[in-house]
Amino acid sequence: MADTDNTEIVNEEVEQSVEGGAPEEQQASLSLEELNALLQIVDLAVSRGAFRGAEASQVGAVFDRLSNFLNIVAQSQQAEAEAAEAQEAPAEDVAPAEGE
Repeated sequence: MADTDNTEIVNEEVEQSVEGGAPEEQQASLSLEELNALLQIVDLAVSRGAFRGAEASQVGAVFDRLSNFLNIVAQSQQAEAEAAEAQEAPAEDVAPAEGE
């Protein structure tokens, strides 16, 4: 029953912030650093026994999904960085013509 009460409070707060005239440009977002911190928090909470056994599979599933997401994003960023370096490298390696 407490879970329902908490959900209602959160929903009321969200509705109030939306009704409060907050600009649409200030949408909720999380940075990759914040998501990494969240992953570490969940890992620490699990290691300290903060979750009941019945909750362990749900927490583990969310942890795995978040971890996979962060790995995919990291790989994507690395590939983009390598592609950007590859595009810049030929321009720098161009040798001057023999007549120059």
